Amino acid sequence: MKNAKLKTFIVFVIMIVIFAFIIKDDYKNIIDTLGRANHLLILLALLFIFIYYMLKAKCLHIITEKHKKDVTYKEMFNQTLITQFFNGITPFSTGGQPMQIYMLNKSGISLANSTSIIIQDFLMYQLALVTIGIIALIINGFAHIINIGPALYSLILLGFAINTIIGLGLVFISFSRRFNNFIGKLIIKIASKVRIIKNKEEILEKWESKLDEFHDSAKIFKKEKGLFVKCYLFNLLALFVFYLIPFLIFVSFDPNCGITISSAIASSAFVLLVGNFVPIPGGSVGIEVSFSMIFGGFIKESLVSPALLIWRTITYYLGVFIGGIAFSIYEGREKK
Repeated sequence: MKNAKLKTFIVFVIMIVIFAFIIKDDYKNIIDTLGRANHLLILLALLFIFIYYMLKAKCLHIITEKHKKDVTYKEMFNQTLITQFFNGITPFSTGGQPMQIYMLNKSGISLANSTSIIIQDFLMYQLALVTIGIIALIINGFAHIINIGPALYSLILLGFAINTIIGLGLVFISFSRRFNNFIGKLIIKIASKVRIIKNKEEILEKWESKLDEFHDSAKIFKKEKGLFVKCYLFNLLALFVFYLIPFLIFVSFDPNCGITISSAIASSAFVLLVGNFVPIPGGSVGIEVSFSMIFGGFIKESLVSPALLIWRTITYYLGVFIGGIAFSIYEGREKK
């Protein structure tokens, strides 16, 4: 808990530094723009981020129900919020999935099945992410909605390629028992040689048992195509809702600012593809720079900084804050 508090403190220090950098030369324009904004549209943007969380939680609930019938949507929504907190305070958002596995295990689901659930859930997200990335690249290639320089375009393509590789890797891990068995046994043998573990044969036997359980869980997706389709569509819808938030923010400033739904979705997809490479919690600096460069290519410069402040607060810092509260409540309940 102390470690989580320290990381949260670091995240908010980074937030203050970045916000100070953004507004230092443009604070009058930012204040004026925010004052003139249509606050109903800003509230709608806030509603959209909660719809995004709800859709993500629904996908997790659908998968988890196959392993534990009495799991509730409320539990999964709470876990989704906590995941935002741990993703937000760790580099490359690596803290969320281990915490999800821990929470599912606490809910009475075995470690092997919990791991399988989270891999399947993340796989559906990656497939949806790549799908929208492909659509955005195709549309921009033909319609040239967004003016992107060669260097930035190369980074977008690289981000798309890496996310595609991650998706394919998750498929391989989910369904290739031979590969997982080889890697697991190799790690156990190395650990035995350096004397990290003592009872090698006992550990290998347990590994075989857990591996069978993990792959039996993964077979659910093979057998139930409807489950796959549902989760994929929920993630697609969640990302569309998430990608529309900049559209609402810019239109709240100026209905004639030049942004469209298609350009907002494509730009948002590109921002995340580029910004998530930065090894700082929340992709900070990378996300802000990519947002400014991509949206600044077709939106009035005076609107970009105010939009960035609101967008980043809604899509990142709010999730860290609310997820932190949810985590505190969850931890207290576990202790009790």
